[in-house]
Amino acid sequence: MGFDIERFSGKINEGLLCSICRDVLEEPLQAPCEHAFCTSCIQAWLTHYNSCPEDRLTLWPSDLKPIFRYMKNDLDALKIRCDNETRGCKALVRLDALKTHLKEECGYVKTSCSNEGCQEELNKRDLESHLKTCKFQTAECSKGCGLKVNKNEESEHNCIAELRKALIKNQKENEGKIRELKKEMESRLDSHRVHMVYKETSLQNQIEDLNLKVAELLRETKSLKAQRREELLREDPERTEILEWLRSLKYQDEIAERYCSSCNKRYLHVRKDTLHCLNDQVNQSCTSRCPKEEEAVLSHIRCSRGTKLRSWNGTSAGTGQGPLHAPTQSEGSSLNRALAESWRRTLDISSSPCTNQN
Repeated sequence: MGFDIERFSGKINEGLLCSICRDVLEEPLQAPCEHAFCTSCIQAWLTHYNSCPEDRLTLWPSDLKPIFRYMKNDLDALKIRCDNETRGCKALVRLDALKTHLKEECGYVKTSCSNEGCQEELNKRDLESHLKTCKFQTAECSKGCGLKVNKNEESEHNCIAELRKALIKNQKENEGKIRELKKEMESRLDSHRVHMVYKETSLQNQIEDLNLKVAELLRETKSLKAQRREELLREDPERTEILEWLRSLKYQDEIAERYCSSCNKRYLHVRKDTLHCLNDQVNQSCTSRCPKEEEAVLSHIRCSRGTKLRSWNGTSAGTGQGPLHAPTQSEGSSLNRALAESWRRTLDISSSPCTNQN
C-alpha cells in the first residue's frame, strides 16, 4: 500500500499515484508500458494475473524496473506529515527523509518502559522522566550479590535465594542450548554419513564398471590374437606343414640307418648335428609376433631342405638308386606319420667314410 494522499501538503501529480491502490507511490516499480505501482501492490497482483492492470499487456515480475529518475526526484520532494501526527508530532518533512525522522528525530515514537514488570507505553521523549518515577525501577543490590533489585522490594531481597533462582534459570537455558546443539550435530553427522555412503557406493560401482571393461578388453585381446594366428596359418599352408614337420623331429641323439657310399652297406649313425639350433629357431619363431622373422626362418629351412635333397640325389646316382624327391604340398598333406618318418630318415642320408674298410 502507498502513502495516504491526505498526509501530503499541496497538489499531487497524477503520475506519482499507484495505478492499483491510487495512493502516493511507496517503493515504486515501473512496467515496460511506463505504468508505476507500489512494490507490494504489483507483487500481489502478479500472483493472480500476468498482465498490466492498466492496459492488460503481458507483464512478468522480471519485467519490473525502478521508475525514471525525474519521477523519483519529484516523489522525494513531496512534503509529508509524520506517522506520529496523532500522538502529537506536527513535523512536515520530505518524503525521502521520513525514515530518518522517525528513527532519530521524532520524539513521539511509541516506546515501552524498560523496567521488568512495567507495561506502560509512552512517547520516546517522555521515557527518561518516566524511568525516574517508575515504581518498577531497579538498582543493583547493595548487599553485593550483583542482581538488579526493585527499589520497593529491596528490604525483602534475599541474595542467596535470588542467586539460586538465577543459577537454576541459567542452567535450564544452558541445557536447552546444549540439547539444540546436540540435535544440530547429530543432524549434520547423519547427513555426512548419508553422503559418505552415497560416495562409497558410487566408487564401488565405478570400480566394478572398470573391472568389467578390463575383462572385456582382455577377452577381445585374446580373441584378436587367436584370429591373427588363424589368419597367418591360412595365408601360408606350406609354413604350417614345415613347422609341424620340424616339431615332430627328434633332434638330440637320433639313430639313423644309412648306406655307405663306398661299400653300399648299411650302418647305424648317431646324428648330432645343428638341427637342435634350428629347433630353437623354429620354437622362437613360433612364439614370435613378427611375421618377418617367421618368414626368414622358413626361408632358411627351405634352403636347407633343397641343399640336402641335391646332395642326396647325387649320392644315390652313384649307388645306382633313383633320386628321392621331396613330396609336394598336396602330397605332404596326405602323408601319414610313418611315411613322414621314412621321408625324414631318407633326407638325413649322406655320404660318410667307411671306417670298417679302413
